[in-house]
Amino acid sequence: MQFSKILFKLLLFLSSVFCVGQQLPPIVKYSKDVYGAGIQNWMISQDNHRFMYFANNEGLLEFNGSKWILNPSPNETIIRSVKCINDKIYTGSFMEFGYWQRAINGQLSYTSLSNSIKDKINDDEQFWGIFPFDNWILFQSLEKIYAFNTKTKSFTIINPNSTINKAFKTANGIYFQTTKGLYEIDQGKSKLFLSNDIINQNKLINIFDTNEGLILVTQKQGIFNYKNGVLSKFSTNVDVEIQQSNIYSSQMLSDESIALGSISNGIFILSKEGKLIYHITQNSGLSNNTALSLFEDIDKNLWIGLDNGINCINLKSPIKSYIDNTGILGTTYASITHNNKLYIGTNQGLFCKELNSTSKFEFVQNTKGQVWSLFSYQNTLFCGHDSGTFVINDKNATPIFVSSGTWKFVPFRNTNYILQGNYNGITVLEKRNNTWVYKNKIKGFNYSSKHFEVLNSNEIYISHEYKGVYKFKVDKSLLNASDIIKFDNLTKSKNATLAKYNNQIYYASKDGIFKMNNATKIFEKDKSLSEIFQNDEYVTGKMIVDKSNKLWFFTKNYIHYYSSGKLSPELKKNSLPIPSSLTNSMPGYENILQLSDETYLIGTTDGYYVLNNNEFKFSNHKVSLFGISNNVVNSKSTNISITEKGTFHHDENNLAFNYTVPEYDKYINAEYQYKLEGLHDEWSEWSFNSQVVFENLPAGDYVFSVRAKVANSVTDNIAIYSFVIKKPWYANNWAMMFYFIMLIVLGYYINKFYTIYHEKRHQRIIAENNILLELKELENEQQIMKIKNEQLTQDVDKKNKELAVSTMNLIKKTELLNIIKGDLKNSTDSTSNRSIKSVISTINKNVKEENTWNIFKEAFDSADNNFLKKVKENHPSLTPNDLRLCAYLRLNLSSKEIAPLLNISVRSIEIKRYRLRKKMNLPHEMGLVEYLLAI
Repeated sequence: MQFSKILFKLLLFLSSVFCVGQQLPPIVKYSKDVYGAGIQNWMISQDNHRFMYFANNEGLLEFNGSKWILNPSPNETIIRSVKCINDKIYTGSFMEFGYWQRAINGQLSYTSLSNSIKDKINDDEQFWGIFPFDNWILFQSLEKIYAFNTKTKSFTIINPNSTINKAFKTANGIYFQTTKGLYEIDQGKSKLFLSNDIINQNKLINIFDTNEGLILVTQKQGIFNYKNGVLSKFSTNVDVEIQQSNIYSSQMLSDESIALGSISNGIFILSKEGKLIYHITQNSGLSNNTALSLFEDIDKNLWIGLDNGINCINLKSPIKSYIDNTGILGTTYASITHNNKLYIGTNQGLFCKELNSTSKFEFVQNTKGQVWSLFSYQNTLFCGHDSGTFVINDKNATPIFVSSGTWKFVPFRNTNYILQGNYNGITVLEKRNNTWVYKNKIKGFNYSSKHFEVLNSNEIYISHEYKGVYKFKVDKSLLNASDIIKFDNLTKSKNATLAKYNNQIYYASKDGIFKMNNATKIFEKDKSLSEIFQNDEYVTGKMIVDKSNKLWFFTKNYIHYYSSGKLSPELKKNSLPIPSSLTNSMPGYENILQLSDETYLIGTTDGYYVLNNNEFKFSNHKVSLFGISNNVVNSKSTNISITEKGTFHHDENNLAFNYTVPEYDKYINAEYQYKLEGLHDEWSEWSFNSQVVFENLPAGDYVFSVRAKVANSVTDNIAIYSFVIKKPWYANNWAMMFYFIMLIVLGYYINKFYTIYHEKRHQRIIAENNILLELKELENEQQIMKIKNEQLTQDVDKKNKELAVSTMNLIKKTELLNIIKGDLKNSTDSTSNRSIKSVISTINKNVKEENTWNIFKEAFDSADNNFLKKVKENHPSLTPNDLRLCAYLRLNLSSKEIAPLLNISVRSIEIKRYRLRKKMNLPHEMGLVEYLLAI
């Protein structure tokens, strides 16, 4: 017993050593945190839509390639079995079995079959197996088998009265194992099929049909063939290890190879001849060493339900990975084949192994540290190292240059000279006496030369990541650099590189890809090549030219390669949809090695993977809508029918579409393109997002379309969904009719209002015009009155003047008469002359004061009406003489002119004027004439 344990440990160790040399298919890992359910997965199945289903601790777990969906078990127990049959997914759990069916909204709904026979199910029964056979569905527990007739909806119960270890289905029948042997179900009854010590004492894991009979897989005794009643050992080259691994699950694959899942030693995949193809454990990539269930899907991926998680192995993938879980190798920076050996340069040093073998890598002595490049020339292998340059001979390294680290090697004119880019410039290696030695450093250029190329025999182009791109000429003796030029039109950027392809220099940076114009010596942007860096695809400008003269680029979501056209100078583009996040390459240090015509090795941070370009083809997948939801603002989303045309209220205008292509390859991501006719009739940009949300859609008719692209192959179908968003009640046809009527009524009343308004306005304008006319007439009348007043004033002034003239004439007349009268009196004997007396008497009558005043008063009243009356009213104490003086003063007569009229002296007039002022009680500052003129 002790020996067997030691042997088992030794086998495990040898197996781990062996695994180190395996190139394994890609393994996609899904942890509990990713799929959001229980850690254990007991059985796996796939439906007609390629969706995957897992019998999980917490329910039925569904995966459609884009989204994980957990459907809780109907009785909150562990689901132990699952089987997709036609359009139903049958499951079995604790005291319960039935089927799930997809509703019109894309969600799964459960229907119990066991409810009708609850009284026939024993306590604590769990259903571990489900098998379709003809019109029957069989549900197997550890005690009974319940056969459900899908046509009659009736049950047939098979009770062997013994514990059922497990049941099995082959092309020809249904079998189950008990402690008494292997039984076959025939016509609804069980009969013994095989009974011997091997079968009775060993638990069967599975039974497979082959052309040579049956293959029986046991838990601890390995695999057996059964034909014509004879049980024989199925021989493999790992029999002992399989027997010691405690097999728990198994699956015959489409190529008749057999996959075995163990309790503690991962999975084994054997060819139909029994040769081990893969042994994959947790050390070599699995999430867990306990495989509870195995299943091969339609695309020949092997699914593993683990004790802790789910893994998917892409067995038919064109990519095989070499993963170094030990950390011994490290990150691959360079690779090359030389003398039938594969050399890998990493940050840990240089390693090699026999080409196309499963042997492990061996360390090349003296190369500990960072390896930057590997180069084979004239049957000599060079290693560019952080310590300098080494010549590699099998598993030994000989240093030939140690002054500086070496980036790259470029042969010079196919001669015995090699230029090598170093940390501080470019140096020259020379072949002397069949041995390569260091010659000299090219003087004049001392910048780091990680990426450089030689053009036109003596022109050297160098790309420095932080300084830019330079060019210089080297002399024939390779000693000096001259004519150093920096290309200012090229933008330096992280991971920018330079390469020579078809005798032209290319420069790639985040701004695009530029090609040297050999005629103008100017870098010009190549718009066609630069398209690969659009849409934020730039990760690195690294360019690699392989042996077949293909130019390789690495972007965020693709690996692109270009080849020369046969009939035109344009480069032919090919793209592999392998994202950088999955290839796990070191940005800026991507490396690719052509192993054969279509096989390439690509370095990663934990080893490498091998790509077969010829096999990079995929079956036509279909894109499908698996969920559509809509919601009102601030409310929970509702899943709606994905098969019927949708009709939504105006406020249900937020829709989310979920779609998928059930593709499970690790290195392939489906891309999607959609359009929403009625909103945007153009296809969107390709995107890896499998959901799109439209918010606040206006009312109208819409058609949503989505298509997919897998590995540059567009899916044959387009998933379509039509829907209508109704107008709100206030915008429907009846509302529009009501609005139309109301608009007519409103228009009528508006028109009426405006008619009345304009009529009133017209009347108001007429009234205003009339008022204006009246005002104009009044203004004219006032103007006329003003003119008349002016004329009256002029007449008054004229009359006053006439009165003044008359008064003056009267005064002069009076003076003349007085003179005459005086002369007559003074004449001799005048008194005795009667005639003279008579004349004097006549003169006296004519110069009487009263007469003069009466004449004047009449004339004055006619010229200045009511003046004397106003003066008398204002000053009642005035005498008639005072009024006469006022009248004379109003005519602006002087005292001298008034004296003759009153027949008194001037002095007397002054006295009268003084007395008049006192009677009128005039203030001292006011003049008498001024006052009288103002009355």
